[in-house]
Amino acid sequence: MNLAEKEEAPLHVTKVEGKEIQWDPSQLRKIQEHPCFSDKACHFFGRMHLPVAPKCNIQCNYCIRKFDCVNESRPGVTSKVLTPQEALERVREVLKKVHYIKVVAIAGPGEPLFNEETFETFRLVKEEFPHLMRCLSTNGLLLPDRMDKIEELGIGTLTVTLNAIDPSIGKNIYSFVNYHGKIYRGAEGAEVLLRNQLEGIREAVKRKILVKVNTVLIPTVNDKHIVDIAKKIAEMGVYMQNIMPLIPQYKFAHITPPTQQEKKQMQDKCRKYLMQMTHCRQCRADAIGKLGKDIQHCYL
Repeated sequence: MNLAEKEEAPLHVTKVEGKEIQWDPSQLRKIQEHPCFSDKACHFFGRMHLPVAPKCNIQCNYCIRKFDCVNESRPGVTSKVLTPQEALERVREVLKKVHYIKVVAIAGPGEPLFNEETFETFRLVKEEFPHLMRCLSTNGLLLPDRMDKIEELGIGTLTVTLNAIDPSIGKNIYSFVNYHGKIYRGAEGAEVLLRNQLEGIREAVKRKILVKVNTVLIPTVNDKHIVDIAKKIAEMGVYMQNIMPLIPQYKFAHITPPTQQEKKQMQDKCRKYLMQMTHCRQCRADAIGKLGKDIQHCYL
């Protein structure tokens, strides 16, 4: 079989958690062993987040990272920002005692793609622990710029936070967007962010990187818009959507968060278009262990 024929060969069709999909064997293994991409895997396998990325390039109106409590679990929180070498030491230390860790991820506390430490950390981990899956969470602003590096480092799973596909809605979610040193605000900022998010997701899917989209459900802001997001990302080949309830803080501190029932109703509407993650625990940037059974306090 020549290269052209190999590239055109059909992918395997299989059922994963009730959904018929076309993935190659390497992608199926990622799904089956990644606790965030499979509600079955989360009972057997764990992940560890390495908090090496403090800087952020956008300001979400629901995000504030100034406070930390070891009993608090929410995105953007860490007890300490690590250097890449300290992060590698933590991986070594954890793996000596915890043998169910399958995934090493970077999810903050800022924007991973806006911090060079992210790439150095993944390089060190890949060299010493090539068997571990590498996972990245991002707001997507720098995805098109960083995609070659992501692929080079073997980052096989990607989570992109996408809260709007209409800049007139996005402008109410983001205070500013800092792209290549220029500050954009309002609809213009939301448009720059959205353009790069969609371009980055398309490119990731094309390169066979598994993509999950996180969408924060913000009552009165984007709650009437989330089904449109689900339709769009399903068309693009995104594997799963994770609808996360708003944690009311910063400029959205006055907004009443959605109830569990309201979140479930939204998931049911979006499930018509693509798989929904229902076991998310809105993890800290330094989380270690199985979902909902974190042990990072043992390594402070």
